[in-house]
Amino acid sequence: MKKMLKKKRWWLFVFIILVGAAGFALFYDDGSVSSFVNQKSKAEFIEAYNEAMSHLPEPTEERQISTTFGEVKVYKFEGESMAGRAPLLLLPGKSASTPMWESNLDSLINDRPVYTIDLLGEPGMSVETARIENVQDQAVWLKELIVALDEPQIHVLGLSFGGWSAVNLVVHEEVPQIASLILVDPVYVFDAIPLKMVLLSIPASVPIVPKSIRDRMLSYISGEAEIDENEPTAKLIETGMRSFKSKLPMPQQIKESQLDEINIPVLAIIAGKSTMHHPEKATAVAEESLSHENSKVVVFEEASHAINGEYPEELADAIRQFITPMD
Repeated sequence: MKKMLKKKRWWLFVFIILVGAAGFALFYDDGSVSSFVNQKSKAEFIEAYNEAMSHLPEPTEERQISTTFGEVKVYKFEGESMAGRAPLLLLPGKSASTPMWESNLDSLINDRPVYTIDLLGEPGMSVETARIENVQDQAVWLKELIVALDEPQIHVLGLSFGGWSAVNLVVHEEVPQIASLILVDPVYVFDAIPLKMVLLSIPASVPIVPKSIRDRMLSYISGEAEIDENEPTAKLIETGMRSFKSKLPMPQQIKESQLDEINIPVLAIIAGKSTMHHPEKATAVAEESLSHENSKVVVFEEASHAINGEYPEELADAIRQFITPMD
């Protein structure tokens, strides 16, 4: 028993040291933009990225769109006979990129065209060229991107941090092209991230920290699911966390008063077993604060924060039922 307690204390001590060292490495500001740690790390990431992309449907279009803060990688995917339907724009989660939608694209493109992007300041094929200093900057480049897509209307779907990015955009900028928001277990929108998750994420986001710690965090987010190192998307996310140093500002918690002012329909999808917020509180805030008459809150009771991979068909159905009446 004493030996077990000593072991626990030892790992607690190690964790505290890692959090301290990681916090310094993560928040020390040298004025640079987000970038890969070095060329070797970039090459390793690109190899993993290309492998993961090979498991997606073939894009009908891909391009780089210039914004004030960088070059944004954009893909367009289309099924058959989708003419006349407003497309979806998918915004990925933290440390993720287009390949994270592997489980979802086949279902989504059967309904309408889909755009995906790699977020500026995150590991991917987008390149930050000017420092993103605050949440207003994050809204500016995303608005510029949507305008450049030149679509009369578009539905914006954000998962996790991508959900925050979508809400941050509409509370800071007017973007008349946006027909609706679909927020899939968003962070910093309806509730704050629990302290335990914040502490876990700090060392996991620093390249020098052992892979086992990153795997532990990813497993915790995914409802304690075992991380398959050979699964292309999981490998890509772990490689990105290890090889890329993001200098993005911390997200600001969206205020309930800001949610109340959103004047377009919002579909809030909450994972009932999410570790990235308190699901009951997030659900209550969403139901209370989303004032548009066509807004809706849906709870997937058994889902973890990895909801898009756990329930791809059910997610697609919920999205289809929400946006089809707007076509």
